Amino acid sequence: MTLSHGTLAHRLIAGHLVDGRMEPGGEIGLRIDQTLTQDATGTLVMQELDALGLDRVRTEVSVQYVDHNLLQADERNAEDHAFLRSACRRFGIWYSKPGNGVSHPSHMQYFGVPGRTLAGSDSHTCAAGALGMLALGTGGLEVALAMAGRPLHVTMPEIWGIHLTGRLPEWVSAKDVVLELLRRHGVKGAVNRILEYHGPGLEGLTAMDRHVIANMGAELGATTSVFPSDAAVRAFLRAEDREADFRELAAEPDAVYDRTDEIDLSTLEPLIARPTSPGNVVPVRTVAGEPIGQAVIGSSANPGLRDFAVAAAIVARRQTHPAVSFDINPTSREILADLTKTGSTFDLITAGARIHQAGCLGCIGMGQAPAAGRNSLRTFPRNFPGRSGTEDDAVWLCSPETAAVSALTGEITDPRDWAARESVPYPRLRLPEHASVNRSMLEPPLPPERAARVELERGPNISGLPEFDPLPDLLAGPVLLKCGDDVSTDEISPAGAKALPYRSNIPRLAEFTFTRIDPDYPRRAAELADDSGNDGGNDGGPGRHFVVGGENYGQGSSREHAAITPRHLGLRAVIAKSYARIHWQNLANFGVLPLEFEQAADYDRIDAGDRLRLEDLHTALAPGAEPRLRLRNTSKDETYQVRHHLSDGRRRTVLAGGTIAALAREEQQRPGG
Repeated sequence: MTLSHGTLAHRLIAGHLVDGRMEPGGEIGLRIDQTLTQDATGTLVMQELDALGLDRVRTEVSVQYVDHNLLQADERNAEDHAFLRSACRRFGIWYSKPGNGVSHPSHMQYFGVPGRTLAGSDSHTCAAGALGMLALGTGGLEVALAMAGRPLHVTMPEIWGIHLTGRLPEWVSAKDVVLELLRRHGVKGAVNRILEYHGPGLEGLTAMDRHVIANMGAELGATTSVFPSDAAVRAFLRAEDREADFRELAAEPDAVYDRTDEIDLSTLEPLIARPTSPGNVVPVRTVAGEPIGQAVIGSSANPGLRDFAVAAAIVARRQTHPAVSFDINPTSREILADLTKTGSTFDLITAGARIHQAGCLGCIGMGQAPAAGRNSLRTFPRNFPGRSGTEDDAVWLCSPETAAVSALTGEITDPRDWAARESVPYPRLRLPEHASVNRSMLEPPLPPERAARVELERGPNISGLPEFDPLPDLLAGPVLLKCGDDVSTDEISPAGAKALPYRSNIPRLAEFTFTRIDPDYPRRAAELADDSGNDGGNDGGPGRHFVVGGENYGQGSSREHAAITPRHLGLRAVIAKSYARIHWQNLANFGVLPLEFEQAADYDRIDAGDRLRLEDLHTALAPGAEPRLRLRNTSKDETYQVRHHLSDGRRRTVLAGGTIAALAREEQQRPGG
C-alpha cells in the first residue's frame, strides 16, 4: 500500500514532529505553538497547571476565552470567571472577557497564523484549519501539558483528500458542504483521519466559509481539517489588520492521499440534519412543512459576518412568523459592530429577531432552550439529545438561509422554493473589506515579575482536582451501565444551565453523570462505593465498576469531565466496540482503562449487572506486552478477548491512576526527587 505524501497536513506535522514516525496508527508527539481554552473546560486546565507546578506557559500564545457559561443565574459562573482571570494573570495567558466572542472565530480574528499548531480544550478547535493551521481539539489535561512545553501526543491519522470543484449555487452555502460529507459518511466516517480540502472549488469559499466546514469536521470524528493558506486567507488577515502574519501554504502538486473524495459544489442542495444526530442528514425538501417554534443563527459552526448578514437580508422588510422565536447569537463583538454599521442589526430587529450577547449560549444549552417536542432550527454543530437544555428536544441543524426563510414561514422550508414562490432574488451582500477590529476586551499577559505575585482567586465552588489511586492488579465489579452506539460526552456529563455551573466542583458535577441515559447511575455508583467500602474493596477500590459501550463511544465535546466524574464515582474500565478519539485520550489521562472487544458480537453477551473480572493487569499493561487481555464474565461463566491501543507511555499513565499521578511518580524517581 502506498502511503500518502506531499500533503499540506504532512508538511504541517513534519514541521512540528518531535516524537514518532508519520505512519498511520502509530503515536506521534507534536510541538504546540498556540493553545486555546474556554471557560467550560478552562477551569480544570488552570487547576491542572497549578497541580503541575507551572510558573509560566511555554507556548508562543495561549488564550483563555469566556464564551460558554455566560448565564449568571447565581454566583458560580462569575466566581469561575474571576478564577480564570487570576490564572491568566498568574501563568502568562491572554484573557478574553465575557461577551467578547466565541473562542474559535475570535481566535482566527486575533491570533490565528498559517502554519502554526494549535491545541484547544474544545473539540471544535479544528476550525482554525481554515487558516492553514494544524489545529487539534483535545482534553484539557493534554492542553495543560502543551502549555507547560510538553509535546501533544496523538495517533498519526490517515490523510483524506477532499477535492472540491464547481461553485455553490444560490441558496446553498458552506454549511451544506459539510452536511453533505456527514450525509455520505456519518458521525464516525473520519475517525483517525485528517480532512484536507483542495481543488478549484476553494476559489469561491472565503476563510469564514472554510471555518464552517473545518469546524464540523469534529462531527465526522476527524482528528482535524486543513485548508490551504491562499488568497482567501490573505484577504481575511488583511481585514483584521494582520496581513503580515500571512504565509502561503499548500499541498504539493503531486500529493498522494490515503483516501479521496470529491464534491462538485454546483450540484449541492440545501440540507438539514434531523434530530438527534449531526449525521442524520436529508435534503430540506424532504422534510418541508414541519412546523417550527424556534430558529437560531450563530455558533462556531456559522460564525462569519456573512452568515448573519444573509439572514438579515432575507428577513429585511418582512416579519417572522408569530409562532417562531428568531434568535441571533453574534459570535463576536467585532461582528456585531459590523452588522450594526451595515444596517443589518436594524433589519433583524424590525423583523422580530431577538439579539443576544456574543457567545455560545444555546449551543451549549445555556439559555434558549426550546419548548418540549417543538422543532428548533439552528445553525449549530450538534443536536445530541437534551444538549439544548430541553430533555424532549427536537433540534435540526441547517444553514442560515434555511433557518431564516423557515423563521418567516413558520415551517421547515427549502429556501429555493420560497424564493421562487415569492419572486425573491438571492441576496447580493456588500460586506466591509475591513473589519471593526477591537482588541480592548483582550487582556494581555502580565510581565513575569508581576505575574509571580498573583494569587489564584478560588471561589467556594472550585473543589480542586480529585486524587485518583493507581490501577489495581485485579479489577472486578459489576457492569453498572450498558449503552448503545454513538453515546456522546453530553450524555455522559451533560452541558446546560443546570450542570455546567458545577464544572469546577467535581463531586457536585458527578451527580449528573450518565443521567441522560440512566438517571439512577450516580445513586447506584454511590451505593456500590458504600457497600465495597464496608467489605474492604480489595479488587479495585470502593465503587469499582465497568461501563460497556457500543461504537464511537464518547463522541462530541472534548470535555474531560466526562472521564473525571465517572472515575470519581468508581469507574475503572470501559469496554466498547470503538471510541471517539478525544474521549479515549481523556479516559486514559484519568486512569480509566479503555478496552475494545476483539469480537463485536461479544458486546451482546454482556448485560447490565453482570460481574466482570480482569486479572494480572500490571503484567498485561507492562511496556511491550501484547495489547490483548482476557475479560471474565463471572455471572455467565464466559470469557471474552479484549484489546487496548495504549502506547507504552499511556500504559504507565493508566497504571499510575492518571497523567498527573504518573508525572508525580516520574519526578519522585529522578535523582534527588
